[in-house]
Amino acid sequence: MRILVTGCYGYIGSELVPRLLAQRHQVFGLDSGLYRDWVLDDERLVVPCVADDVRDVTRADLVGLDAVIHLAALSNDPLGRVGRELTLDINTRATVRLAEMSKQAGVPRFLFASSCSLYGNAGSALLDEDARVTPLTSYAESKALAERSLALLANDSFSPTFLRNATAYGVSPGVRLDLALNELVANVATTGRVVLRGDGLACRPLVHVEDICRAFEAVLSAPRKLIHSRTFNVGRTEDNYCLGELAELTHQLVPSRMDYEPGNGADRRSYRVDCSRLAQEVPGFRPRWTVADGIEQMYEAFRAGGMTRADLDSDRFDRSRALRAHVAAGRLAVDLRWKPEIVAARLNGATELHPRPTFRATYKSSCAGPASRGVRL
Repeated sequence: MRILVTGCYGYIGSELVPRLLAQRHQVFGLDSGLYRDWVLDDERLVVPCVADDVRDVTRADLVGLDAVIHLAALSNDPLGRVGRELTLDINTRATVRLAEMSKQAGVPRFLFASSCSLYGNAGSALLDEDARVTPLTSYAESKALAERSLALLANDSFSPTFLRNATAYGVSPGVRLDLALNELVANVATTGRVVLRGDGLACRPLVHVEDICRAFEAVLSAPRKLIHSRTFNVGRTEDNYCLGELAELTHQLVPSRMDYEPGNGADRRSYRVDCSRLAQEVPGFRPRWTVADGIEQMYEAFRAGGMTRADLDSDRFDRSRALRAHVAAGRLAVDLRWKPEIVAARLNGATELHPRPTFRATYKSSCAGPASRGVRL
């Protein structure tokens, strides 16, 4: 298939693109490059790019494609704090525009990376895809509004599918430490401490980044009638955890001491999710990772790769900090587009705008195994 992957240098995209290439798909990319300099092992991601910014895609860029996998977004709640209108502009309006042009260009499938965060605060109930959504943040609202608009575009020739990803964890070339479990494990790998901030009562469903990729692969190859305008929670129903439970599990699995720190009040976002529909209705999807396996994978990878506390405290693996660093350095305009002089520098080959992390230098060679944990870089 000829596939466009937006956000190809992101946390999910940098794992998904090599997998699609290995399956002999023809892959095109789109990515603004905000975090590209910190992608580990990025030679695996060399694909033709149709545009830098999802807001700049044209219909001509999409002609002849068999599918669009749309991952690009301001990708979590902290990033959504740049402002509601800007979040809606990138995550909702640009998404709908991309889908409309895909439909006009004859692209039959549009796979949208949504989020379970749009369930908001649902208490202890186990929510399936038909549950009411109650987004509490600009990010969650942007995903809910995009889903609603994309569903209206569905017809006999255009099939949107909505993959509501649980909270991701695990190692990928675009590794992030601003995700709940990743941050916990990075803390213990670099300091020996499992740090629980706040009361730990907020609950989340979790899913390994590789299993997110498996979900997109399964939907991509599934018969149209099974995925046409369908919504799927992506994760394992068994892997709903409160944050305190995650901290305790991490403490049990890796050498550490448990520390408790006050938080900034209770986290209002708390929900548990039923993820059975995808495995039951889409052939070929079976999640392979448990949270316990993911904790051990990350701990081994971070330790073997020489990650330090400086890496943890830097803006290298934290999307919100990285964005603020670009703004502080004057690289981005108020609409989060690259300023013209930065675009010119990138076109002239000066693509690295900040130093590569030292973690990257040892990561590739030190973390070739163990295969049982899926550390493949």
